[in-house]
Amino acid sequence: MSGKKKGHYVAIAGNIGAGKSSLTGLLADNFEWNAYYESVDDNPYLSDFYEDMRRWSFNLQIYFLSSRFKHQKEMLSKNKNVIQDRTIYEDVEIFARNLHNMNLMSDRDFQNYSSLFDEMSYYLRPPDLLIYLRAEVPTLVKQIQQRGRDYENTIRIDYLEKLNKLYEDWIDRYSHEKLIIDTDNLDFVNEQEDLGKVIELVEQRLFGLFN
Repeated sequence: MSGKKKGHYVAIAGNIGAGKSSLTGLLADNFEWNAYYESVDDNPYLSDFYEDMRRWSFNLQIYFLSSRFKHQKEMLSKNKNVIQDRTIYEDVEIFARNLHNMNLMSDRDFQNYSSLFDEMSYYLRPPDLLIYLRAEVPTLVKQIQQRGRDYENTIRIDYLEKLNKLYEDWIDRYSHEKLIIDTDNLDFVNEQEDLGKVIELVEQRLFGLFN
């Protein structure tokens, strides 16, 4: 029914190693939201991609696009409060675009991918609040090393730098409600005071949005 109240939809965006999954879980626990995580451990292309980006770039991006679109439909069909680890917009605006810029995805594949996303975007509802975790490359490298995923050992510094530049460009253009959090001097995983600061910022935005 049209009068049925929609649940809050919050999403966390940020580069590899920015802390998206950790903050997703912490905020879900604090606000009693349903958490949806990026499909990583069961991704059949990820390890191959880091070994040969040019060969597997299109396959990987199509997998992510499909997975996140399914998540989006599932999340928003239940009218519950949800928080999502990484958005579908990042797939096309950041990762696919970067692969194309680096000549790791052909013009033909990128155009095909972008066209598919454009058709799918008609059915998407943007987050009520997008939280962007901004982090410099040394912070990203440190946190990537700490979590110790074997397939991430081959990630290059310049790859992370290129992603960061695209993130900054995208977040400047992003026209919906957003909250930017600089994480270089924050440790919301281990420091309760830092987590409290983040929760307070999120609460301020949510109260303004929904009350």
